[in-house]
Amino acid sequence: MLNNFSKVISSMACSLMLVVSAVMAQPVNLMAQYPTLVEGDAILKNFKFHTNEVFPELKIHFTTVGDAKNPAVLVLHGTTGSGVGMVNPGFAGELFGAGQPLDATKYFIILPDAIGTGKSTKPSDGLRAKFPKYNYDDMVDAQYRVVREHFKIDRLRLVIGNSMGGMQTWMWAQKYPIMDIAVPMASLPTEMSSRNWMLRRLIVDSIRRDPEWMDGNYTAQPKSALFASTFFNIATNGGTQATYKAAPTRAKADAIVDSRLNAKLTGDANDYLYQWESSGDYNPSAGLEKITATLLAINSADDERNPPELGVMEREIKRVKNGNYYLVPASADTAGHGTTGQAKWWKAELAKVLAATSKK
Repeated sequence: MLNNFSKVISSMACSLMLVVSAVMAQPVNLMAQYPTLVEGDAILKNFKFHTNEVFPELKIHFTTVGDAKNPAVLVLHGTTGSGVGMVNPGFAGELFGAGQPLDATKYFIILPDAIGTGKSTKPSDGLRAKFPKYNYDDMVDAQYRVVREHFKIDRLRLVIGNSMGGMQTWMWAQKYPIMDIAVPMASLPTEMSSRNWMLRRLIVDSIRRDPEWMDGNYTAQPKSALFASTFFNIATNGGTQATYKAAPTRAKADAIVDSRLNAKLTGDANDYLYQWESSGDYNPSAGLEKITATLLAINSADDERNPPELGVMEREIKRVKNGNYYLVPASADTAGHGTTGQAKWWKAELAKVLAATSKK
């Protein structure tokens, strides 16, 4: 179960649509393309959660690409994802190669698994529903300790994250301003609210109200976990134009739904519940003026969870001293909330910021 979690099913891939299963199925190809790819664990002693609960040892798994002697880049994944899940053709394949914006021969790229995800410590390790109710603050604190305590790095060239990772990048830039550049993607620097939170809560409540959940002590995965996450993914990911392109008839629409509902849940319901609920108190709005790093916010025009027509980003980015905003135009080839998981749409903008921002 734990080894399979990093392969999280596509129907729950919040945010990234990063083809995790394809990546995990081709380790030889990965190693050939990124010969310095390494996986490991950082053990954080006496980790204190925001609830004041203390773990004597909290394990944060990570993947790194490149030489530790080079400038460091921190890459943060989305909900239900993992660090290694971002080492895929659409993301790493557009960024980490020779001559690309985050050329792995020039940068040391760190991709941690957040608390509760991938191979990091999580509820399904044994505590189940007795696991501390972690939030994004806890995740960011753990990431910071990995950077400073495990890797002994005191300065980051870049922090970049997508969806959940994007929200955490807004927090990083305020709480731990040790980066030259911050690039939050598929996110807004405001309170978790509206449809984005409503549908997250429905995933959580669907699992909790399922008689098969048994207060987290189930013997078989509650069926609600797959159904609710499939509903969420179709409603908040994929892009309107791309979805119509894929399903222009009822028969094709039904085929997609049937395929997803017939998929096997390869993760764990308690893990999913905790992951989605952890975003509930996210709200970095109050500290936007504190951000000193050069910041490039990237969203997509067809993002179902962060709709640009609200004008929220245009309003809030003005509060960031060195803030810039790039909106990827929508098309039949973009993927809604999943668009920013495909670096081809925005890598030129990242390259411009890297070139224009001197190292501190």
